[in-house]
Amino acid sequence: MSFRAKVDAICVGFPGAVASDPAAGDLDSWKVGGKMFACFGDKLEGVAVKTANIEAATMLIDAGIGFKAPYFHKSWIRVGEAIADDELKQRLGVSYDEVRSKLTKKAQAELAPRLEDV
Repeated sequence: MSFRAKVDAICVGFPGAVASDPAAGDLDSWKVGGKMFACFGDKLEGVAVKTANIEAATMLIDAGIGFKAPYFHKSWIRVGEAIADDELKQRLGVSYDEVRSKLTKKAQAELAPRLEDV
């Protein structure tokens, strides 16, 4: 299974997650409530994901789990294809949860709970 297929298989399982191509082929992403939580670029390998904060992103970069995500806020990192499957699932889950938690209460209430939350 390709890296992209792994990411897509994980993201499609998140309640309300929608695949999006906002830049007509240059930038593929996954969104919840219209907000991006995972993004593929056309020039760099891997996927950009949100972390809880800048300190978490720095720690993950220092630990070798991710890399700086160019053009994104410092709380985002890019994880590459060499990442372990369980770590990839964790990073995508954290990113989804972070973005989902910033949606309006109404938008959050309209989403089903994650399986991990049940």
